[in-house]
Amino acid sequence: MDSEPVSNEQFAQFEEDTPNWLVAVRAAESRKASDIRILDVREVTSFADYFLICSGSNIRQIQAICDAIQQQLKAHGDRPISVEGYQAAEWILADYGDLLVHIFSDKARQFYDLERLWRHARSIAIPPAAESPAASA
Repeated sequence: MDSEPVSNEQFAQFEEDTPNWLVAVRAAESRKASDIRILDVREVTSFADYFLICSGSNIRQIQAICDAIQQQLKAHGDRPISVEGYQAAEWILADYGDLLVHIFSDKARQFYDLERLWRHARSIAIPPAAESPAASA
């Protein structure tokens, strides 16, 4: 995995009203993040609305996932308040205010088990990526 900028051809054009969590999901998918989950935490906490939780298989992939998410959210008008853990890349936490992005190594994800800790949050089904116009013609 490399952390080159993601080309515009790799992403569908996002509408202004596309939720930032979906923009982040598509970016994570573009870097082959595994076990992507979205938790709606609005009913269980006041410091965020959504958690994106995903995994990468090694440091370079985890950093590439983070870079792609940052790039696409920036293009969508969102910048992180803070990013923690980027260098070690065992657990990167990117704070976008209403969206917290958690990118884990497999080992760290099993250890911290956020899905269990936040089990009262509602899990959101991730919609399938839209087909390109050429594919549906």
